[in-house]
Amino acid sequence: MANDSLTVTDNRTGQTYELPITDGSVRAMDFRGMKVSDDDFGLMVYDPAFTNTASCRSCVTFIDGDRGILEYRGYPIEQLAEQSTFLETAFLLVHGHLPNAEELRQWTHNITHHTFVHENVRHFMEGFRYDAHPMGMLMSTVAALSTFYPEARNVDDPASRELQTWRLIAKMPTLASFAYRRMRGFPYVYPDNDLSFTGNFMSMLWKMAEPKFEPDPVIERAVDVLFILHADHEQNCSANAMRSVGSSEPDPYMATSAAIGALAGPLHGGANEAVIRMLEEIGDPKNIPAFVDGVKKGERRLMGFGHRVYKNYDPRARIIKRHADEVLNLTGTNRLLDIAQELEQVALSDDYFIQRRLYPNVDFYSGIIYQALGFPSEMFPVLFAIPRTAGWVAQWRELITDPEQKIARPRQVYVGERQLDYVPMDQRG
Repeated sequence: MANDSLTVTDNRTGQTYELPITDGSVRAMDFRGMKVSDDDFGLMVYDPAFTNTASCRSCVTFIDGDRGILEYRGYPIEQLAEQSTFLETAFLLVHGHLPNAEELRQWTHNITHHTFVHENVRHFMEGFRYDAHPMGMLMSTVAALSTFYPEARNVDDPASRELQTWRLIAKMPTLASFAYRRMRGFPYVYPDNDLSFTGNFMSMLWKMAEPKFEPDPVIERAVDVLFILHADHEQNCSANAMRSVGSSEPDPYMATSAAIGALAGPLHGGANEAVIRMLEEIGDPKNIPAFVDGVKKGERRLMGFGHRVYKNYDPRARIIKRHADEVLNLTGTNRLLDIAQELEQVALSDDYFIQRRLYPNVDFYSGIIYQALGFPSEMFPVLFAIPRTAGWVAQWRELITDPEQKIARPRQVYVGERQLDYVPMDQRG
């Protein structure tokens, strides 16, 4: 009997099975052979929300939630946030290695020169109501890009995949800024290829009558770091959506649109928006004890603490907290930051939260930065989607080239009625 195997005895039949263990996992299909009769379908593994099911083998992102570790392609997130740029990190995620000087120059050039969108996209944007949610606008316009690039359907062509990668990463800030300007009723600002990826995004957001927008270097760096921290996060809901939809082999614009839809939910990309609402509900540091008491009684929800993966301090939260201080030194004091800092201290010193390993996550401070920069809370998930596009594309490219992957089709455990006879309308109770 091999040491790297699992021995299972089916008590229904008394039969014993030996399942090989590879990389700390067993294959779910190995359980299909466990049957009580020849016409038995076989044993299935029931795992709502995939809490302990690996759907792929990936080299993109590593997370150790118990120890608070996050790595992109093996590089610690702390080092990337300190020393890298978003575009360099995006290259790392997509291509699997840090670029040399020429690779980064060419990558930056390719991204920069695909930031413009067809004029019809601008007209398409005009069709949304004045109060349309920006995530709905972003999701729709990304899907619409599919109609402008029909060659993108050839997902098996490496050259086409690379071109669509440049386009998706490059055009996402443009579409996001158009959605923002549409909300504000401002004229759209076209990309400025003389600026950095983040600086150009800031220009498209905030440029008004000035001939040339000059981004503040502190804010520009803070946003760039936020983009690095949000670039990928393993098999989360939106990455899973990207892979699941991508497994049927539509073009990547369709799959990315699906990922945006997943990100839009308050349990995913909208979580930092919920943090702001919570802090506004508290209103004043003096109200924190009563709020915390309500959390313990189950009457309130503590947003921005705890994580499905992390059972330790989210490593991204430490980095964001430092940049939040730097941004607020420029934008001025923020009462929500005072509440957030006090709430963090109370929670980290309270046995109730310590025993439940509820530590601040990335959403706790990112929303404060975005609010300090003047973004309405509806824009928070849009700001999340811009950098996450790099991770989505990296996951999609890995999926497309993985020979083990097939079209996603989870099984179900059927628990409904069976073999009922149709009842005519006049005989129904």
